[in-house]
Amino acid sequence: MTTDPLRFGTVGSPQTAPKSGTPAAVEHMRVLGMDHLEIAWVQSVRVSDKTCAAIKAIAEQYRISLSIHAPYYINLNSQTDELMRKSDERLLAAARKGYLAGARDIVFHPGSYHNQPPEQVYERVKEKLLEIRGILDEEGVDVTLRPETMGKVAVFGTLDEILQLSQEIPGVLPCIDFAHLHARSGADNSYDEFVAILQAVQDRLGRDGLETLHAHMSGIAYGPRGERHHLPLNEADLRYQELLQALVDFDVQGSVAVEAPEPFHVADALTLQATYRRLREQAEAQVTADES
Repeated sequence: MTTDPLRFGTVGSPQTAPKSGTPAAVEHMRVLGMDHLEIAWVQSVRVSDKTCAAIKAIAEQYRISLSIHAPYYINLNSQTDELMRKSDERLLAAARKGYLAGARDIVFHPGSYHNQPPEQVYERVKEKLLEIRGILDEEGVDVTLRPETMGKVAVFGTLDEILQLSQEIPGVLPCIDFAHLHARSGADNSYDEFVAILQAVQDRLGRDGLETLHAHMSGIAYGPRGERHHLPLNEADLRYQELLQALVDFDVQGSVAVEAPEPFHVADALTLQATYRRLREQAEAQVTADES
């Protein structure tokens, strides 16, 4: 079985899985011919250690890499001690259980500005991430925390903010959501702009940042304040072929998790994977032709 440099899959169980439950979803990803699953614990983390062990075993059996999408209600700039405690607990639970399940990437939404200066919010988020990272390191929970680039202008998560956190905190790397970046600015939707994003990752995090990339892709609806909701690719303006070409040209490695509304979830993931493979084959053929 060959594995692509970029492993494609869905965020959440594919709706075509014949049975419910994450172990069945993992097995179904292999049936579909995909290599990754992002487990969507987006409401809460309610999973036993036994189930985590079962997820890990079947993922290893079928060679499916795993990431976790932690609960939406995480906010590292929570405005009360009680809300902050609950937020910490959600991220820690996702990391601990994700580690037991065999996942090594924990994706989360970092927080809101709450009308505060971005520089002030950055320092608060950094402080909380250092604290949480320290707890996980003491416990031997060997996962990468991946704050996500966000699509609404009122929330923390510009590309620069996420890359700066990744530079300053060991064990933190970005989740680059390309649709969110596009929705946030209305730009970031051409080959040259995708190249600039990848170049920024390489400049700030080194080649390793591109060889361990975790990304989200989807179509997206947006307005003046940014993201509204996800769309199927065929209803969106995201220039995904140009994005995939940039990923090929930079020889990016890692995983891509696809978010799309049902019933387009699996179809969009397969479309992106197939397009990526076609572009890689074309690039390899061109290299061969140039060498001959």
